[in-house]
Amino acid sequence: MAARPPQDDAEEPDTLAFGIAALDDRLDRADLTFPADADETVRALGDPDVPYDPSGRSMALSAALERVERERFDSEDELLDALHPVFEERRQSGPTGLLDRLRSLF
Repeated sequence: MAARPPQDDAEEPDTLAFGIAALDDRLDRADLTFPADADETVRALGDPDVPYDPSGRSMALSAALERVERERFDSEDELLDALHPVFEERRQSGPTGLLDRLRSLF
């Protein structure tokens, strides 16, 4: 998933990646071969905080992998498919009150 960031800074990228799109970018740059297990994945990527919504809220990759029912992934697509519901659930359970929404903007 991706959302357009505010247009006030010309040096910012055109889109802000979050969820599996943000993780896919990191996987493309990592030295990780499949099949791989969760521990290998975390080591190869350095356990990054992965943004799961456009406001930049994030969770550690290791925490996301703990919520997945499998330990080993035969391909990058399998890994991303397994993590998608984790990030989506976290995104949907985001701030619901007015103050929480205002805080997420800043």
